[in-house]
Amino acid sequence: MLHHLENLRGVEFSLPSVLKACGKISAFEEGRQLHGQILKTQFLLDPFVSNSVLRMYLELGEVGIARWVFDKMPDRDVFSWNSIISGCFKAGEVESARKMFDEIPERDMVTWNSMIDGYMKCGEWKLARDIFDEMGQRDIVSWTAVISGYVLNGRPKDALELFKKMLDLRFQPDVASIVSVLSAIADLGFVEEGKWVHAFVRRNKIRLSSGVLGSALIDMYAKCGYIENAYHVFKSVMHRRSIGDWNSMISGLAVHGLDQEALAIFHEMETREIVPNEITFLGVLTACSHGGLVQEGQFYFKLMQGRYQMVPRIQHYGCLIDLLGRAGHVEEADQVIKEMPIAPDLLVWKAMLSACLKHGQVTIGECAGMHAIELAPHDSGTYILLSNIYAKAGRWADVTRIRSMMKESGVRKVPGSSRIVVDGDIHEFLAGKEINLRYRYMVLSKLEEMMCRLKMEGYEPDLTQVLVDVEEEEKEGLLSLHSEKLAISFGLININKGQPIHVVKNLRVCCDCHSFCKTASKVYNRTIILRDQSRFHHFKKGLCSCNDYW
Repeated sequence: MLHHLENLRGVEFSLPSVLKACGKISAFEEGRQLHGQILKTQFLLDPFVSNSVLRMYLELGEVGIARWVFDKMPDRDVFSWNSIISGCFKAGEVESARKMFDEIPERDMVTWNSMIDGYMKCGEWKLARDIFDEMGQRDIVSWTAVISGYVLNGRPKDALELFKKMLDLRFQPDVASIVSVLSAIADLGFVEEGKWVHAFVRRNKIRLSSGVLGSALIDMYAKCGYIENAYHVFKSVMHRRSIGDWNSMISGLAVHGLDQEALAIFHEMETREIVPNEITFLGVLTACSHGGLVQEGQFYFKLMQGRYQMVPRIQHYGCLIDLLGRAGHVEEADQVIKEMPIAPDLLVWKAMLSACLKHGQVTIGECAGMHAIELAPHDSGTYILLSNIYAKAGRWADVTRIRSMMKESGVRKVPGSSRIVVDGDIHEFLAGKEINLRYRYMVLSKLEEMMCRLKMEGYEPDLTQVLVDVEEEEKEGLLSLHSEKLAISFGLININKGQPIHVVKNLRVCCDCHSFCKTASKVYNRTIILRDQSRFHHFKKGLCSCNDYW
């Protein structure tokens, strides 16, 4: 360790770099000793050195020590204040960050953006918007921070509206803001807004060569159901593709059930000697899972470890377990969990629950459910899956017990909802809920007509999908009010023939609604594209792109 630092001429210029390195490599003890030496000298009076000490402790996650350093600093500048505000947010000390913000003698744009970014990352999107609205002067970074923050907090509609407002005020968006709004549009699942943003990119000659923008466009088109458009973008950046472009294309094909096409893209990567990364293999394994390609999935899981020397993460194990479970190899999937070198997370247990529900494996499902509830006691999806496993087995006392557990824990079931865009307006329908009075009679009348026509064509409501203990007539009534049925009825009324009906659902489609959509596509000669929680279903002429495997 350095001694007599005051005798080392010019050392103050190297100290910030050494302190930064200590923070980056988590060298707490070395950093602490260096700080001790600095305290014996006059170098702490140098703002570059004192700010570097502050940032080092914040980088190390030592917010308490950083606060002490901040309080002892003889001369705090705006950089010091911004650093401590960001550090408080990083540690989850939201109130402390706000207190610092209120006390700061001088605010620059970084101060405002730190508050916006910090609030957004802590889930306080309303407070972040309040800060944004308080700003007297805004730059593109501020706009982007709010737009990306809305996306992070699951508010894509707000992100899109703010992006449009930004354009109206003649702010020129940068790549970061465009990527964020494309992510918002992808979450919403409606392509017209995405096409408009894509046209803006072309009109302003914004290059896709950075990779990030090209990947965002591919991802947006794929998640909006337009996989051909995604492939067109992919082809247009052929000579300057980044790994993100390849990954977005593979993942996009995977969620559309185009497993062979996804694997062909991967093989093209290998032919071109482009080294895949962990995200690439997530896409490949997802493609295998959605296509029921068990042997292929196991091969690629081994390939990433062997040829590419990658250590599988929990997400890769989750894909493998989902692949085995969907295909009916539930015991084998359970064995994978037992032998994993890392602890299973919530998604792994829910993949097992879904498999157990599909294949009637009550005992393994019970075990998976208890583990999932222990990990996330307020996740409603876990309780519903476990409850449905019991209901399918006719164990109504256990169903009641699980529902009581939910009630006691204050957990509420997430209602099924489906969105559809007509003439640029988003319309949302909730399962079994009151419909907007403006459309109620129209939608319910159309749905009644549909039920009659579809039954004549051979559709029979699958009453096994109503996992509550009620009479059969009531079960049929509950089935008819599933949100995607309401949205499709609305679409048939309002969307011109020849145009596909796009519906986005927040949960996985049930077997009855899947059968309903297949028959409707045949009877009404319409293409229905349904995006559910895990994948796309393209219904056409009585068939589905998933080949009834989902």
